[in-house]
Amino acid sequence: MTTIGVLGLQGAVREHVRSIEACGANALVIKKAEQLDQVDGLIMPGGESTTMRRLIDLYGFMEPMKAFAESGKPMFGTCAGLILLAKDIVGYDEPHLGVMDVLVERNSFGRQKESFESNLNVTGLEEPYNAVFIRAPHIVSAGPSTQVLAMHNDRIVLARDGQFLGCSFHPELTEDHRLTKYFVEMVESAPVSV
Repeated sequence: MTTIGVLGLQGAVREHVRSIEACGANALVIKKAEQLDQVDGLIMPGGESTTMRRLIDLYGFMEPMKAFAESGKPMFGTCAGLILLAKDIVGYDEPHLGVMDVLVERNSFGRQKESFESNLNVTGLEEPYNAVFIRAPHIVSAGPSTQVLAMHNDRIVLARDGQFLGCSFHPELTEDHRLTKYFVEMVESAPVSV
């Protein structure tokens, strides 16, 4: 059975685990870098990207996560996780992982008190998807290989670049598991690296 890791440093980890299990896959909370070898795909949850980066560095995750990306295994970044994946971040000279061909702007929908929900039309989903935005970033621009999957008020909020999926919102905070299912299917159809 497919096993999806959830980076367990910060964010709504339990909610992602629940969503993965609702999609019929195994979930493993990743607390140590060597656990990455046990999973077929990785979700990086929301949280605060600067804090997450500090924890990634503190616990020696950066190089193992880059190796995970280079192996071809799918990665899904939600909210702060999207910032970790992005090749470029507005106002920053250096990316974090820098593997997804997008330019991202942090906190572009306002502060915590400006959190909101919105129904999105998502490519590949028949019914609108109710998305929860909390201090959300957005994708300012996407590279030629990146497929835009959803927009909110002319801003890109969901995109896929090959094995990388990134969204501005928190799919784990709803009972709608279709985006997690989309990622599980990405993992299941990914070519196995030797």
